[in-house]
Amino acid sequence: MIAVRMLVTGLIAGAAIMPAAAPAQQALTYDAQTRTPVPIPPGERGVQTVTAVPWLELPGVRDLEGPAFERDGNLLFSDVAGRRVLRVTPDKRVSTVVTLQGLGPGGLAIHRDGRIFIAAIDIPGEKGAILSIRPDGSGLTTIIPASAGFMPNDVVFDAEGGLYFSDFRGTATEPKGGIYYVAPNAKTATVVLPNIAMANGVALSPDGKTLWATEFGRNALYRVLLADATHPAPLGTALAYRFTGPAPDSLRTDRDGNLYVALYGQGRVLAFGRNGVPIGQVLLPDRDAGHNLGSTNSAIRPGSTDLYIVTSDGTGQPARILRSRTFAPAAMPYSHSGG
Repeated sequence: MIAVRMLVTGLIAGAAIMPAAAPAQQALTYDAQTRTPVPIPPGERGVQTVTAVPWLELPGVRDLEGPAFERDGNLLFSDVAGRRVLRVTPDKRVSTVVTLQGLGPGGLAIHRDGRIFIAAIDIPGEKGAILSIRPDGSGLTTIIPASAGFMPNDVVFDAEGGLYFSDFRGTATEPKGGIYYVAPNAKTATVVLPNIAMANGVALSPDGKTLWATEFGRNALYRVLLADATHPAPLGTALAYRFTGPAPDSLRTDRDGNLYVALYGQGRVLAFGRNGVPIGQVLLPDRDAGHNLGSTNSAIRPGSTDLYIVTSDGTGQPARILRSRTFAPAAMPYSHSGG
């Protein structure tokens, strides 16, 4: 009996000192959401999602920007590297409106009288200007000269014919850019939102009381409630959203006040409600294969929900214009207002 007890005690003691089995080693693995070159951030995967369809391919063109509709239904856009403003008719006939010297056209805005205002920029040269031309490309006029020291990237008119523009200067650690306002018929700019790192997109709410701007260098969306054209209201400035990954470019608004922000480097357009909360997104075809990632801008055809998105491929394929639909029809642009 004593021997049995000693044996049992020894077995128990031996079991107590035996090393535990090592846990199974685990590994991170890609899944369908992370295998793509540009994964959608987790917080944006659950929003309503649609995919754009091809509308126009532009062989020989690399970088697109600035889509804007004229009253007659033609779509203007910028061939940045080619320094051209182009026009495409509804039946897809493409022509050159103007070729600039020394600067590449970026954002475009159309005046009520038909003139085309151009945010023209030379990023390597760190210079730019705001120019205007007649619809036929003649009458090139300087609104804000290069000597003013800005790098204009995007432009939008208010209901009075004044012009907001974004200044693309600075870096993420040295924010030198901002949003500026040029009063009707003026030649000087007043700062509205200073100290922005590479200010990019600029847009207005349908009632003109809220200014929206994207900060390319620090992945931000700003909302500015305006007291007047050049002054934010008290407590009226907010960082409404912080993006993940590259990089907020230009933006547009619809009649309900929703925003559509093109994400350069991601091949998609992220839609926000009027308070800056994501509510939807438009994916560009073949983005998961690394194509159509250079989405810079979009335009909503007035009187419709047709969204035209300009993008560049970056892999040797032509630039493209793609089409989708928005939540609501376009906000009335200044070009289409009045008689």
